[in-house]
Parts: sequence; C-alpha cells; structure tokens
Amino acid sequence: MNKTKNQNRPKPDIVWNLKPLFKSDNDSRIEKERRIILQKSCAFINKWKKNTDYLTDPKTLLTALREYEKWIGEYAEGGDGGYYFWLRNRQNQNNPDLKAKLKKTEDFFLKIDNNIQFFTLNLAKIPAKTQKQFLAYPELAKYKHFLKRLFDRGKYFLSDPEEKVLNLTTPTSYSNWVRLTSDFLAKEEIDGEPFSKILGLIDDKDKKTRDSAVRELNNIFAKYVDVAEAEMNSLLAYKKVTDELRKFPRPDASRHISDDVETEVVDSLLKSVSGKFEIAKKYYKLKAQLFGVKKLQYHERNLDYGDVGGKYSYGDSINLVSKVLAGLDPEFSEIFRRFNDNGQIDAFPRKGKSSGAFCTHSLKSQPTYLFLNHTDKLVDVLTIAHEMGHAINNELTRKRKSPIYFGALTSTTEVASTFMEDFVLEEILKQSDDEKKLAIIMQKLNSDVSSIFRQIAFYRFEQELHKNYREKGYLTHKEIGALFQKHMVSYMGGYIEQSPGSENWWVYVGHFRRYFYVYSYASGLLISKSLQSSVRNDHKFMEKVKEFLSTGTSDSPKNIFKSLGVDIASEKFWGNGLKEVETLLQKAIQLAKKLGKI
Repeated sequence: MNKTKNQNRPKPDIVWNLKPLFKSDNDSRIEKERRIILQKSCAFINKWKKNTDYLTDPKTLLTALREYEKWIGEYAEGGDGGYYFWLRNRQNQNNPDLKAKLKKTEDFFLKIDNNIQFFTLNLAKIPAKTQKQFLAYPELAKYKHFLKRLFDRGKYFLSDPEEKVLNLTTPTSYSNWVRLTSDFLAKEEIDGEPFSKILGLIDDKDKKTRDSAVRELNNIFAKYVDVAEAEMNSLLAYKKVTDELRKFPRPDASRHISDDVETEVVDSLLKSVSGKFEIAKKYYKLKAQLFGVKKLQYHERNLDYGDVGGKYSYGDSINLVSKVLAGLDPEFSEIFRRFNDNGQIDAFPRKGKSSGAFCTHSLKSQPTYLFLNHTDKLVDVLTIAHEMGHAINNELTRKRKSPIYFGALTSTTEVASTFMEDFVLEEILKQSDDEKKLAIIMQKLNSDVSSIFRQIAFYRFEQELHKNYREKGYLTHKEIGALFQKHMVSYMGGYIEQSPGSENWWVYVGHFRRYFYVYSYASGLLISKSLQSSVRNDHKFMEKVKEFLSTGTSDSPKNIFKSLGVDIASEKFWGNGLKEVETLLQKAIQLAKKLGKI
C-alpha cells in the first residue's frame, strides 16, 4: 500500500523511526557501540602515530586513507549514539536526561577527535614536493580532492598540541559567548509569551499587534545591547587572534577555505548582487504601494501581502510535492516515497519539540531524517519541498560517493532545497487566480530578497565590522548599530524606514556570530535559479542537475560547474540568477496593475 496516498488526515504518530539507530534511549547497544568506537579509534591512532611512512610513501598512504575512510564512515561524529541523542533532543528539548546523554556523547567524541586529528594535521604539512607526488599518484586518484583540500588548508594549521588547545578552549572563548545573548533573549517573556512568539508577532496582519510587539522587542534589545556589545567585541577579538595565529590574509578567508570555495567566486557574487540592490529596492517600493503607505517601517519589511488562502493538509501536501518531484525525475519521487514509508519524517508540532524545520544526516551509514512542524499552511508545503531537496541531495550523494565525500558544501547546500521548492511553488501558482497569484509571488519575492540581497548586505556589514574592529580595537554598540543601519539602507532603499530602535536589531541575528557564512544563502539560491532556467529550457538538463547533486564534497563548486560548462566566478553567471528574480518582480508589478492595486 502506498502510504503517501493515505495520509490525508494529520496523524499524531508521524514521527521518526529511530530503530535503525537504537531501539530506545536506554538501549544496551549504546554503551557497546561506544566501546567499539573507542577500540577502533585507538587501534587507528596507535597504528598511524607510530608508523609515519604514510607521510612519504604513496602506497602506505593509500592503506592509511582506506582505514581513515572506514573510520569516518562508521565511527566519526560519535557514531550512531551521537546522532541518535542529537535527534532525540530535537524531539524533546526540555528533557534534562536527554541533554545529559547528548553532552556525555559529545564529550566522548571530542576526546577521540582531538586524539585522531594528528593524522590529517601531519599529512597537511608534508613538503610541497611530496604533495605533488601524492596528487599525481594514479592509485590515490580517488582521494585527490580530499588531499588537495587538506594541503590547501594545511598552510593555516598549527601544531597538533596547539590545535588541541584551541579545540578545548573554543567552548569558553567562543561557543559560550555565542550562547550568552541568545540565552538571555530566550528567557524574556511578555505577559507569559516567550521571545520567539513576540518576534513572530511583528508580521501580524493587525497593525496594533505588530506595533505593540516591536515596542517590546526594542525594549528587550535595548536592555541587552550592552551585553551584546561585550559579546560581539569578544567574538571579533577571538576571530582576530585566531586569524593572526593561522596567518589568514583576510577575515573571511577561513570561511572560504573551510567551504572549499574560491575567494574570487565569493567576491564575484558580492559584486554581482550588490550591483543589483535596485531589484530589492523596487520590491519594497511595490510592497509599500500595495499597502498604501509611503514607507514601511523596518519591522514591517516581511509583512505578507494579500491572502494565500486555503488549508494544505499534510496528506495533500505530500501528494502535491510527490507529483512535482515525479515530474522532475522518477528517482526523486522514489526517494520521497521511501522517506514516507520508512519513518524518516517527523511531521507535526508537539510539546517539547523544537521549532522550525530541517533535514539532517551524519554518517553515510545512517539514515537521513526530515524534521517538520506542519500546520496546514502554504509555507508548510514549500517547507516539505525545501527539506526534501536537501534529502534528495543527501541520497544521491550517498548512492554515488564514498564516505570521505559524503555531505554537501556550505556554498552549495541550499541549491537542491530551493530548486525543489521553486518548482512546487510553480505548480501551486498554476492552480491560483490572479489575486492569490499576486499574494504568493509577493511572498516568494520576500523570501528571495531576504535570502539574496539581505544576506549579501549582512556579509558586507560583517566585512566592515571586522575591518573597523581591527583598526580601532573596540566598537561601541552605537558604532555597531550605525554600521548595521548603513548596510540595511544599502539594499532596502527609501521605502523601508529605519525606525527608532532598528539600530539594535543586530543584537539577535545569530548569523554574525558564525562568521561570514551568510553568502551561502545567496549563492545557493542563485545557482538554483540558474539551474531551474536551464531545466525549463531543456528538461534533459536534469541529468546535469543530478550529476551536480551527486558530487558531495568530491570537488569545489567552481570545478563542478566548470565540468557542466558554467563559470561561477563570472558575474554573468550570477546575473542569470538575478534575472530570474527580476522577472518574477516584473510579473508581480504587472499583476498589481492588472488588478488595479497600483
């Protein structure tokens, strides 16, 4: 029986089947696995710490890499136990017993990871002449990109003892600071309503409700802005110190190297998108016109226009997404069917469950899982498509790549998700009248503007933030706020008012604490839009899309696309994706005029 055709009613029992990992939180196999991981890890460590022939002899290196790959495929990241308790914590984040078990697993693996890192550190630091010999050795061809990436990063690695010290002190010098402000914010509540709920109210249809919410938020941000100032300066100092120790040429270089993306590609993206900020400004102008105001206030920039209407039950949503995936490629719909049949989706909100949605995977040997909070809204349908895009990416990579290349690069991780999401949206638009079409397109444009233009403005803010800190040595919250507003204006233009209090809205943005990763939202979405355009022009291009989605981390994005005949270091490439957004904006303007809205 095909379950996807019989899930038209929400069922409270659509939860993850975690039995492929463990039967329960107290499964005796958890401790048994931990002993095995420790045994296998120690065996590898003892063997290759004593035998350093792999640093000079390619045949010995081949043996060592095969054993290392086996360790990565079966025992890394805390094994099944680490994955299992991370998943269980998402299902019930208020359970202290689960938190304790997860922490115990994390501590266990941190020690192993610290002890095994000598292998890659030593390999990364071999002489350039030996590196060339290894890269040219035919039998090491499978590991060529892994080695090349390691050698590229090796020039920035410190010694093994120094790396261990940084690993052990990072929680106190970085991670704890990152959590500081967010933990304070999470404890705030107004009339019994938590911070996250208040934040959601700024998009409420009722102006009194959203204006009241923003007053409370501004008070909260003002309350903690001094704390956030201390936090941000500490994070900027930590980044400066580690960059200087590792001799990175610029603050964002470490991000590019870890993401396997060339700096020239990111710079080309920044230049292309910031050169087209006019698209975002035109969008906000249209939005202000549709709402009948001269300017929208800062907190109103994400307001939904119109009514997308209708309820999308979980069963109907599953069937719609399945139909679209089947139209794109039969393998996509087959993967989706398996996820529904095998209990790899946790579908509905419930007490204790985390908010939001995600697709997660760890080791190649473990199942991929989808996490949803379906509430029968249009956005929930698109969320299924989005997260299933990530899942399809994972499964294609799982099928075609070895454990050492299993996963997705940060720079392209959003490609598959937005690719699937946009095709589902296209199907929904076919079934909508003009009023609903305009509302849906405006909602989609809001998402595109936020993911592309806002994130690039964020990135440029980060660049100037780190630059100013390194010149001055300390930044006040007023200086940070002024810089934040400057970059928000750069893409929003004059149709969004930088309302009093908005200078402190950097306080809650977690992106800035993770250093320069925000470009990936823009790069992923624009690559996706370029691929969508190619598929619409010729459906046979889907084979190239699948080829890309199957590469995992086996090559850099630039090289992957070069093999497909595309140069992503070219501004022209990014311009093609931006044209897709501009075309959608023109469609919205035409619909608004047709309906007499402007």
